Amino acid sequence: MQFLYILFREIIFGVIIAWCAILTAFGQSTPQPAPLRANIVDTSSRAKVFAEGVVSTPYTEWATSFTPDGKTVYFSRGAVYWTMCFSKMVDGKWAKPQVVNISGRWTDTDPFITPDGKRIFFISNRPPEGMPQDKPQPNYHIWYADKLSGDDWSEPHHLDTAINLKGGNNFGISVSRSGDLYFCSRDRGGHSGMSSYYAKWLGDHFDKPQLLALRGNEEIQDPFIAPDESYLIFESGPDLYICYKNGDGWSPAQNLGKQVNNGDYNSSPCISPDGKMLYYSTGRIQGFYKKRSPKDPALNYDEVQKESEGIFNGMDNILMIPVNIPKNG
Repeated sequence: MQFLYILFREIIFGVIIAWCAILTAFGQSTPQPAPLRANIVDTSSRAKVFAEGVVSTPYTEWATSFTPDGKTVYFSRGAVYWTMCFSKMVDGKWAKPQVVNISGRWTDTDPFITPDGKRIFFISNRPPEGMPQDKPQPNYHIWYADKLSGDDWSEPHHLDTAINLKGGNNFGISVSRSGDLYFCSRDRGGHSGMSSYYAKWLGDHFDKPQLLALRGNEEIQDPFIAPDESYLIFESGPDLYICYKNGDGWSPAQNLGKQVNNGDYNSSPCISPDGKMLYYSTGRIQGFYKKRSPKDPALNYDEVQKESEGIFNGMDNILMIPVNIPKNG
């Protein structure tokens, strides 16, 4: 009996050691979730209107993107006819915007300047080669143009069908330093609703786009990728979120906090070339405009007109707020 007891004890002990080794090995081979980080927006920071009266106006503006030196900003404007515009910094002030030389005829939006400043990507309903050139196509596709001299861009090129699917619409472009493309599209590839995707640049073409599942089944759009792809800022619902690169995946999505997300609909996030400022589009008036009280005197027509023509009339403006994003995620 004593022998059997000792034998049984040794077997149990061996099984325990074996399972410990297996669990240890499993833990070492499985990447652990990245810890949540402090909010990138300081609690004392307050959003400000970007280039009020010049870029941000009583009309609708969205989708900012900067040249590498930060001295030229591209953005979208328009209600019916979306148009790409740009403004240059002159003597410390943003100058009157101009229409980009390749825009103004078709519906164009979401301009994105690559980190090296040599290419502009954008969304357009202009007809690709081989289609009638006297009417727009029914869908919004991704196009690009190359930098020429001054502020001009080359004849635009339509991306291949791996990106631009027949019958599909794409929006919210950004491109990393390595050339990888990020964008959003609705009801693509069997995925319901608005989803975001990335397509790796393979040197002479883009790979097949892959889904970015960053918040479970929640809709994800307007993905802004860091030049080194260390983080991704995006819109989900009315709010903006950030994820950090974690191995081959992404860290849990973090809400950017109440300094940015106050319940109003936010979109088109963009980080300045120096990494210190977040720009985004919103119809927010909270904190900028004092709402009227029912106890105030009734408005007359001139006052109604003045309110309608004001910058805080509910149309989207571009806001800016300082951020502190950890280097390399």
